[in-house]
Amino acid sequence: QSQLAESGGGLVQPGGSLRLSCTASGFSLGDYTVAWFRQARGPERELVSCISGSGKMLYSLDSVKGRFTTFRVNAENTVFLRMSMLNSEDTAVYYCAAALERPGTGYSCYDMDSWGKGTLVTVSA
Repeated sequence: QSQLAESGGGLVQPGGSLRLSCTASGFSLGDYTVAWFRQARGPERELVSCISGSGKMLYSLDSVKGRFTTFRVNAENTVFLRMSMLNSEDTAVYYCAAALERPGTGYSCYDMDSWGKGTLVTVSA
């Protein structure tokens, strides 16, 4: 069964760091663009970052630039979101999602094929 699973969330103090992982099972994540989204209060999910299957950064939210780093280790079928200098506004459920990179089409950071169930990040003293 193909699925994505996030891990690494938790409670962290302001200014602290966390590293989230997004691991695929049942398919090769290297064939996919992967995006990190987050959802705080409310129904909308905010795109945080997006990385191509080859590791090219496609998007990074302005408010996380310089603090969050997205990278992938395709041999481990995993994409990581390393977060530092966390503040209360980063509190959210973080989701990863994957979109198959199809020949002749551009990268997709929004029209995703698979989603994980999310991992909660709480930034609080």
